[in-house]
Amino acid sequence: MLTTEDLKFFRNQLEKMLQEIEEKGKQTLEDISGTSAMYPDPADRASVESEQFFALRLRDRDRKLTKKIKEALARIDNGTYGICEECGGEIGFERLKARPVTTLCIECKSKQEEKEKLIRGK
Repeated sequence: MLTTEDLKFFRNQLEKMLQEIEEKGKQTLEDISGTSAMYPDPADRASVESEQFFALRLRDRDRKLTKKIKEALARIDNGTYGICEECGGEIGFERLKARPVTTLCIECKSKQEEKEKLIRGK
């Protein structure tokens, strides 16, 4: 069972993750604002645009992670953080430390991955 101190630890981790994502997003916007116009050579411009596309894809992943972080914070608030959504058992401290947004214990996550492998293998 997670203690009050554990929950404070994870809340701080999650809030720090949110802040870092927000900062990266701002930096990406600053980086891509008007930069392709600075390169008159089509090859240079294409290279810059490719890098910008990659950066935007990373920010899209961050957007999805932001949603998971906010859901994890809500679980802390409502007292369900650290409880597996599949089996109702505890999610281990080390698992939460490695992946603070997780909703599954290691056993249920392993079962889920096995099912996915079987489905992909068909």
